[in-house]
Amino acid sequence: MSQDAHPDMDDIEDDEEKAPFRRYLTRAGAERMHRELVHLLNEERPKVTAEVSAAAAQGDRSENAEYIYGKKRLREIDRRLRFLQKRLDTATIVTPAEQTERERIYFGATVTLEDEDGARTTYQIVGSDEIDAAGGRISVESPIGRALLRKAVGDSVEVRRPRGEIELTVVDIRYE
Repeated sequence: MSQDAHPDMDDIEDDEEKAPFRRYLTRAGAERMHRELVHLLNEERPKVTAEVSAAAAQGDRSENAEYIYGKKRLREIDRRLRFLQKRLDTATIVTPAEQTERERIYFGATVTLEDEDGARTTYQIVGSDEIDAAGGRISVESPIGRALLRKAVGDSVEVRRPRGEIELTVVDIRYE
């Protein structure tokens, strides 16, 4: 058999390193990131650039705290702009409402869970760039997110947490 028909593990690992990791974003998450990018590019960066120019006009830049801080802030803004642009360019955008198989949990699902004590919690399964535990958005890569994938209403999962294991039962699945 040829090498092409059955690549060895080294070839597979090399291909994985070369291929960019595909990230998923919900439509709402992509829109939030895009709004932040536009705000930084059109409002924040021009404002800081003007402040740096004004500070530079004051003379000695080596001891000018406003100039030094402004340059640092510009670097932070530029770094964030590059990050957001790269994420948006490489992400696969998923619209949860367009999910056809609604009986199981997939990326973008809003899931209501019940714990062993009968307490109910609702989470949306989102990408790692969108997590907001207080807002009810958990990563698909989190222990709970991974455990819930492909589960249906009535299924139970055990999740290992720092505080110990917990059993959760799927009560409801929605795609909004």
